[in-house]
Amino acid sequence: MALIVVAGDKGAPGVTTTAVALAASWPRRALLAECDPHGGDLVYRLGADHGGPLDPNRGLLSIAIAARRGFEAAALPQHVQRITGGLEVLIGLGTAEQAAAVSGHWPQLGRCFDHYAAIPGGADVIADCGRVGPDSPTLELMPYAALVLLVARADAEQVAHVRDRVNGLSNRLHGNQGSSASVARPPIGVVLIAPPKDARRVAAQVGELLSVTAGGGEVLGVIAQDPDAAAALGGRGRARVDKSLLIRSARDVALSVTRRYGLTAVAPAGQPHQAVGA
Repeated sequence: MALIVVAGDKGAPGVTTTAVALAASWPRRALLAECDPHGGDLVYRLGADHGGPLDPNRGLLSIAIAARRGFEAAALPQHVQRITGGLEVLIGLGTAEQAAAVSGHWPQLGRCFDHYAAIPGGADVIADCGRVGPDSPTLELMPYAALVLLVARADAEQVAHVRDRVNGLSNRLHGNQGSSASVARPPIGVVLIAPPKDARRVAAQVGELLSVTAGGGEVLGVIAQDPDAAAALGGRGRARVDKSLLIRSARDVALSVTRRYGLTAVAPAGQPHQAVGA
């Protein structure tokens, strides 16, 4: 497994929190890539591990500039930064002008992320693609993913939206118009956000609903609804997150996903489990 896309439908909060939590809990070395074309805000919320601010010009924007001359996965670390706690991040776009600079490079980025795990010193890439719709540019990234994870709150409206998005993505990625024959078509899974006490019931109900939809898809886990930990994870609070319900549930989801899709290796010796500062 190399590239894992995390996305949501309109009005679906929690995509970035889920992506950060999964990256911090991933059983192998992971790189969190902010790929939301509407802009990322980790650069404003989190500090660098050296104690200063993150560099807003080093990340997806600097990759887009480099990609004009050709770009290889081995060069990716030049654009990566570490946040407090040690998690590696690829800072996202900040303005509409920067988003325009990346336009046309999404397939190239997908190939780069896909290859990154296979090179010495590489990592699995957890890509936060934000909200996706029929015209989202990050759809061009998804054919290169090993897995697409859709995030949804466990209420009726959100579940209906994610069901429709599963169908739409399935048609796009698995149908005649999705990816080329040379690119693998990724499976689509769903991660729910729900109170811990409701996790099993909600997962079963949504799983039953998805099982009868044309697009398939399955519930791969539930992230605990933990507002205090979510705020701290995003740099907006002081709660400890390392033993929070949020991180514990994210670790369960990460292990479930990696086992379900054949990735069971743990981080090599000398590469401790990743963390985020709070």
